[in-house]
Amino acid sequence: MDKIFITVEANINAPVEQVWEKWTNPKDIINWNNASDDWHTTKAENNLKIGGKFLSTMAAKDGSFSFDFEGIYNNVVENKLIEYNIIGGREVKIMFSPEGNQTKIVEIFEAENENSVELQQAGWQAILNNFKKYVENK
Repeated sequence: MDKIFITVEANINAPVEQVWEKWTNPKDIINWNNASDDWHTTKAENNLKIGGKFLSTMAAKDGSFSFDFEGIYNNVVENKLIEYNIIGGREVKIMFSPEGNQTKIVEIFEAENENSVELQQAGWQAILNNFKKYVENK
């Protein structure tokens, strides 16, 4: 079966250094890493280097469900690029492009087989939109 890749993107009204910091700092990750208000990230760890591991525990606020989202970094170029494999092998690439006082984030990820492409795209876009809101309101 061929791999399917999905793209989500956002323009953040903040300089790339600030966007990078908020994207990679566990103290910030727990504040934006959710797709809807009934979910939250209860734990975040991030060893941002090639071969380093990250982990975010995402949970429904009502306690009904939680899961760990984790992976290992393949490539890290500060303020520009993050590439990793989610545990299980799926590939993710995130590009940070400064555009004046704004930063464009383009995130390309390999689809999983359980949910529709549309649902996955909507979920990842919702998290990215939440990140944008978090950074712009800080």
